[in-house]
Amino acid sequence: QVQLVESGGGLVQPGGSLRLSCATSRSIFSIYTMNWYRQAPGNERELVATITTGGSANYADSVKGRFTISRDNANYTVYLQMNSLKPEDTAVYYCNAQYNSPWGPRTYWTQGTQVTVSS
Repeated sequence: QVQLVESGGGLVQPGGSLRLSCATSRSIFSIYTMNWYRQAPGNERELVATITTGGSANYADSVKGRFTISRDNANYTVYLQMNSLKPEDTAVYYCNAQYNSPWGPRTYWTQGTQVTVSS
């Protein structure tokens, strides 16, 4: 059963924009913190942006001021708006949901979508 459905990604020129979407169920959306990670070739997976159920957002220093994470409470979807993209933003981007239940941490991942920033 697919818990997270990711869309978006692709090829964009430097300075361009892309928006990633991650749709989920109400049961997950209502209690899980939603995150976007990315992994470039040869690098470890890194946390890009986080948004809590209350809408509080945090960002990696490398994307602050350029990326915006948001939640659509009506459609149980999280977005990552990426502006002023740079070649170093090229990576596979993953949507992640995390929840610390009384029985231990629970997490879901998407398969990832490629974002390539190149002229």
